Parts: sequence; C-alpha cells; structure tokens
Amino acid sequence: MSRWTIESRSNAVDAILCRAPVLPVLAIERIADAVPLARALFDNGLPVLEITLRSAIAVQAIALLVRELPDAIIGAGTVLDPDQLDQVVAAGAAFAIAPGCTSRLYAAASDAPIPFIPAIASASELMIGLEHGHRRFKFFPAAYAGGIGALKSFAGPFGDVRFCPTGGIDASSAGQYLAQPNVITVGGSWMAPAALVNSGDWAAIGALAAGCANLYGD
Repeated sequence: MSRWTIESRSNAVDAILCRAPVLPVLAIERIADAVPLARALFDNGLPVLEITLRSAIAVQAIALLVRELPDAIIGAGTVLDPDQLDQVVAAGAAFAIAPGCTSRLYAAASDAPIPFIPAIASASELMIGLEHGHRRFKFFPAAYAGGIGALKSFAGPFGDVRFCPTGGIDASSAGQYLAQPNVITVGGSWMAPAALVNSGDWAAIGALAAGCANLYGD
C-alpha cells in the first residue's frame, strides 16, 4: 500500500511549489558554483530549487546544498528511474521531479519518503498519472506541447489537477502561464544563464531572481 494518499501527496507538493512563482531548474556542472548560485537565488526570493540530474556531480551538489542552505528547499529534477529516486532521497532532496514517468517510477514514488512530481505532455499521460493517485504534474515541454492552450484545455476535464509548466518558458512568457488558474508555479532556467554562472556573476543572477520572485499572472 502506498504511503501517500491523493490528498497528502497534493498537499505536500503544494506546500513546496506554492512558495514562489518560479522554480529555478538548474544544471550544475561545477561543484564550486553550487552554493553561491543557490544562495543568489534563495536570497532574492526563490527558495525552492530543482537540481537536475544532468551532470556527474548533481547528486553531490544536492547533498552539499541541503547541508549548506538548510532553509532552502532543494529538490532533484530529471529523475528517470527508481535507482535515481533512491539516490536523491539519500542525498536529502526534499522532492523529486521527472521529465515524464513510467510504471516502475510511479511504483517507486508511491513508497518514497519525499513527494514526487511526474511530468505529462498529453491527456492520456495525465490520465495514467491520475490512476496512480497524482493530481500535481510538471507539464513538459510546455511551450512545445501546446503551451497555454493545452493548459486551458486540461482545465475542463481535469478540474482538480494543477501544474508546473516547464520547457521553453522565459521572463516574457512566465506571467501568461502564471495567470492560468491551474498553474501553481513555472519552471525555467532563464534566471541563471550559463554565461553568468560561468563568470560567477552572482549579483546579476540575484537581480534576475528578484524579478522572478515578483512575477504575477498577467
């Protein structure tokens, strides 16, 4: 039997994703960047961070950030299978996000001690997620899977579902997504562009983060 109910899972996800209008999606390539990058975002109003498993040091970075920034909410993204889910749980991640989902991953998530957010790109994938007791999803890749029009279409038949759209969203479009009643927050990486990370310009990243923290639905 799952350790989660529909209500407890939804409440746990909402408690995380409702903290800020934007969820930074970060691919950390150098461990030395992890803490100053995360601190620049956290100090400027973005307390929830998704560290994607797209680099060899991602799990190490999650563990480091959990230790060094205890007030931040550090989660893992690009979780593809149960083994990776176990790894990020062991590293101390507060939540896990996938770019899609499989039956094996849904099964593993049902027993995981942290909330899991699967991604969907279609109504059929959404219905499979509903069968597994989920009501909160990443909508990915949002801009290429129907964008705001798709979210509006989902709202009719899936009235109790809420989303974190991610993929192809930037500062110019984020407000339009946030204006949708079924959107909790939006994910993106525009507040931490690679050029600024590589140059260590944490002040500039902080300024971009502050702009994200003040975003509201247009």
